[in-house]
Amino acid sequence: MNSQARIPAVELSSRDLKHNAHNALGDTQLRGNMRKAMDSLMAKRLAAMPDDYEREHLREMGNHVRARALSQLPELLERLEANLTRNGVKVHWAETVDEANAIVLQIAEAHRAKQVIKGKSMVSEEMEMNHFLEGHGIEALESDMGEYIIQLDHEKPTHIIMPAIHKNARQVATLFHDKLGEAYTEDVDQLIQTGRRILRRKFFEADIGVSGVNFAVAETGTLLLVENEGNGRMSTTVPPVHIAVTGIEKVVENLRDVVPLLSLLTRSALGQGITTYVNLISGPRKADELDGPQEVHLVLLDNGRSQAFADGELRQTLNCIRCGACMNHCPVYTRIGGQAYGTVYPGPIGKIISPHLMGLENTPDHPSASSLCGACGEVCPVKIPIPSLLRRLREENIKKPDAPNPVMRGQGSKYSAGERLLWKGWRLLNTSPWLYRAFGFFATRLRGLTPGNLGPWTQNHSAPKPAARSLHELARKHLEGK
Repeated sequence: MNSQARIPAVELSSRDLKHNAHNALGDTQLRGNMRKAMDSLMAKRLAAMPDDYEREHLREMGNHVRARALSQLPELLERLEANLTRNGVKVHWAETVDEANAIVLQIAEAHRAKQVIKGKSMVSEEMEMNHFLEGHGIEALESDMGEYIIQLDHEKPTHIIMPAIHKNARQVATLFHDKLGEAYTEDVDQLIQTGRRILRRKFFEADIGVSGVNFAVAETGTLLLVENEGNGRMSTTVPPVHIAVTGIEKVVENLRDVVPLLSLLTRSALGQGITTYVNLISGPRKADELDGPQEVHLVLLDNGRSQAFADGELRQTLNCIRCGACMNHCPVYTRIGGQAYGTVYPGPIGKIISPHLMGLENTPDHPSASSLCGACGEVCPVKIPIPSLLRRLREENIKKPDAPNPVMRGQGSKYSAGERLLWKGWRLLNTSPWLYRAFGFFATRLRGLTPGNLGPWTQNHSAPKPAARSLHELARKHLEGK
């Protein structure tokens, strides 16, 4: 068994990214699964948006919609709360994941809930809601097939759209056989039917359904969810209570704004023109309606988002619509998978959002885990300048920890007094002519003392060695010879 399979992803620390990446690179099964999956997703996206003009025009629209919404975020959130409340939805605000979990628990205890069924939600992953509820005696079961698979294997999602994309049919078959006692089969349709059979019963037994939110429409007080499996619709309509959890950045101004975002989301994520289900939830079941929850709650979570919002450049991080396109095209992510990052959000988007959610002190290597090739920025449907934001986070990473007015938590997590002194010396050397000439003289005469091993640099490069004579000396000798 390979190293990636031996170590459950839930145990992988975000501070050990380099170690995790090294182990992932040695996992041939993981790399094969990821390469096959990513190649397919890239081809599907290209086939879904073949016209360059239409694609770029749509991306501009998406960027404009998201930027406009963020520019008036406080006002839109207040309007969203007012309209949802008018529609009968109970709105809760949470600054931290602890507060959000406490709100969910309070609702569950008020209804004496023992079972919770969950549709796909990355914010609930941020909250580690499943573990929290289980710690209070409440069963929390994932109903998205990918999420259900990784929950059985005690892992974190490896992709924000397809959580179990790092596993093949053989691995899932073994998991179902070992954990569920099902007959071993690698037939994908049978595996899906097995999960569907188990989950279908749980929908009707659950006391509470939990979901995420793709977009929250301030104008109408509407929660919009997209999905392909139908579990989201079941989770939000069958149980008597529905709790939606989302980040504060998901709000948009009106329904018209949703149209380009939906087109971008589905085509960028899976190459689909539209998802199988588009759910619009504006309130609990009315007296003349036959289905739907009797009670609907919305938990709006900050968890570091207001920190990003406060900075004009870093605010662009919040434009993300969670399509996963940046991951599918990232040469780092496609080789090490999502679990190596040790965070809920892996890949390029994870490298710029996780430092805000968790602090740079807990994600010190993430902004540097990039070649800055720019592929993520080129495919982002809402044109987030991810490479620029990575460079900005690298700057924040090496600032003095005690610098006044820190932009974000954990600023200066990779600050080095020795490195700073080294660069000050470099600046002095290159701005002082006499010092530069003296350095050149001794560097050429003592070139034999140059070390052959310069640490990580010489793993893939030859050690630099000064020439026998400097260019100035050679030019002077040539002119004297004339």
